[in-house]
Amino acid sequence: MICGVDEAGRGPVIGPLVVAAIMVEDDKPLREIGVKDSKLLSPTHREKMFEQILTISEVETSVISSEEIDARGKTSLNELEVQHFATVIGRLSPRKVFVDAADVVAERFGENICSLLNYKPDIICQHRADMAYPIVSAASIVAKVVRDRAIRNIGDELGENIGSGYPTDPITRTFIERWIHEHGDLPPHTRRSWTTSQKMISTCKIQKLDNWMEIP
Repeated sequence: MICGVDEAGRGPVIGPLVVAAIMVEDDKPLREIGVKDSKLLSPTHREKMFEQILTISEVETSVISSEEIDARGKTSLNELEVQHFATVIGRLSPRKVFVDAADVVAERFGENICSLLNYKPDIICQHRADMAYPIVSAASIVAKVVRDRAIRNIGDELGENIGSGYPTDPITRTFIERWIHEHGDLPPHTRRSWTTSQKMISTCKIQKLDNWMEIP
């Protein structure tokens, strides 16, 4: 049994980080449906492939909420990902694992994952593994679709279009700024520990102070 592991949502200011593991006996069916790095697929194509992947493989996911990310304390994001990568691998117990490395030192990322497992699989950990191995491409698709659905659920919960959740998305930034002005705080599911969040709420407070001082 071979397994591929990847994540989606490392950089966003809103929403979860999702880790996905896919296990198959042979990756031929994945290659036949044309899996590739999720970033190279349209949302519609990802959704279609997601359903196909579920029918031909074993799937495990771990959703890391914005609250868990903020509560990690001195634990780095890499260390938090190592824990969740190990969790989904441990649930499947594959003999061979292909991992898309989140650490700048790929070998270290793989070794740290292995140290948390109660058995020793053969781990191949490298950067851009989602472009090199179909099994990791499939994992990237699952992680991305699960996160996209979570973002849509958050938007439904808050009754607004929150965009992709990434700080570079103008829809996301406009939503956060408007929410802060209307509610005096960051919206739910925002990663408060992110520099983007801290800067935006600080800017809002300064603007409010300036407006108050201008009142005759």
